[in-house]
Amino acid sequence: MAVRSFDKLFVDGQWSDSTGPGRIEVISPHTEQVIASVPDGTADDMDRAVAAARQAFDHGEWPRLTPEERIATVERFAEAFRRRLSEVAEVVSAENGCPITLSGHLQAAGPLAIVESFLTVAKEFPWESRRPGATHVSVTVRREPVGVVAAIVPWNVPLVLTLSKLVPALLAGCTVVLKPAPETPLDAFVMVEALVEAGLPAGVVNVVPGGREVGEHLVRHRDVDKVAFTGSTAAGRIIAGICGEQLKRCSLELGGKSAAIVLDDADLAVVTQGLKATSLLNSGQGCVNQSRVLASRANYDNVVEAVVGTMRSMPVGDPADPATEIGPMTTRRQQERVEGYIALGEKEGAELVYGGTGRPDGLNRGWYVRPTVFRNADNSMRISREEIFGPVITVIPFDDVDDAVRIANDTEYGLAGSVWTSDSDAGNAVARRVRTGMVGINGFMPDYAAPFGGYKASGIGREFGPEGLSAYTEIKSIYPPPTA
Repeated sequence: MAVRSFDKLFVDGQWSDSTGPGRIEVISPHTEQVIASVPDGTADDMDRAVAAARQAFDHGEWPRLTPEERIATVERFAEAFRRRLSEVAEVVSAENGCPITLSGHLQAAGPLAIVESFLTVAKEFPWESRRPGATHVSVTVRREPVGVVAAIVPWNVPLVLTLSKLVPALLAGCTVVLKPAPETPLDAFVMVEALVEAGLPAGVVNVVPGGREVGEHLVRHRDVDKVAFTGSTAAGRIIAGICGEQLKRCSLELGGKSAAIVLDDADLAVVTQGLKATSLLNSGQGCVNQSRVLASRANYDNVVEAVVGTMRSMPVGDPADPATEIGPMTTRRQQERVEGYIALGEKEGAELVYGGTGRPDGLNRGWYVRPTVFRNADNSMRISREEIFGPVITVIPFDDVDDAVRIANDTEYGLAGSVWTSDSDAGNAVARRVRTGMVGINGFMPDYAAPFGGYKASGIGREFGPEGLSAYTEIKSIYPPPTA
């Protein structure tokens, strides 16, 4: 399927020209060639989009529909999106280099599952309830939409992160301005076509791609009521500061440096297979990836061998090849960043046991890096503390379970983690001690019905489940008339 360019923005229910002449060129991470382009949104374009969203919220029908009516529209969107799954998988794979076999599950079916999960939540959500009052006979508690939402998403799993914001916002009755990442804007426009087919009213969703300056303009806009952002912790701190100045609502899903704790009784064959998804999902470009693997000193060499075995078993190459399991980095900048960390790890004194700097064999173009494993690292090294966002794993030794928990928690982040063991009770006991928002046992796979998010510098708020829908509502108490 050919990847399409788009000549217009989507604002106020219409495909419209940008106010500027610029174009964003989408570059294939595999060929390093331009494959498509979209308009480069301007601050004026963002102003138009926010104005449309504001008008639709303040005066339009969408916030005033019943939850059941909004649910019906989102159900139509789900069906329209389902018909585009093959196109979505191919478009995202072409944009960001995600291996096509994974893209079908992660980048296409995953977003659809998010929509369906939120629909289930919305049908059971307590939009309005009555409860006994302390000073009144009863009190009515309503959940109302928060208002105009600015949704800003990165390039690694763009539609997963878009729909984790867009769908609960729509179900709650909000209106949205979406700024997709300039590296991966094409999938957002394919999604818009499904929204149009579903009959979404004008101004409820507006899409303007652009760079950081346009994104900051959107965040600072006084007519935006809430910012929903996924990206780096550094950018999240800036956004939180802006929102704090304006007392604007925000939810931030940020970075991670998660740990996979391998207990001595773990089945290493399970570990070897499981780390493909737990530590190397999307070629290592995932905030939940567990790039620190912790192993006891007694079992350390065996675990290192298992981690290297995982790397060896994953073919690196063209993301369009169904056999590929590790593709290129999405951008040249990310390729250079990952290679810089690999060189830094050697300089810090960690032992390189697999991979290293330089291109993988047989790949003379594309933003590829060699999957890499370090051993004899400690948790004070930068490769153990900073988010690398690539196929690089550091294996860190621990003395006992208490030491493993200490090391896992010795980080500014707290997003994800896993415990590997043959004893489920022991695994649950360790999981409860790790200070992260999500922990898996003998694997890691987020559940779209459960809250997704982290502690500490990994963000503020949660996505998915009832908690994810609540994040797009305000709570109003209505008291009955006073009794005589």
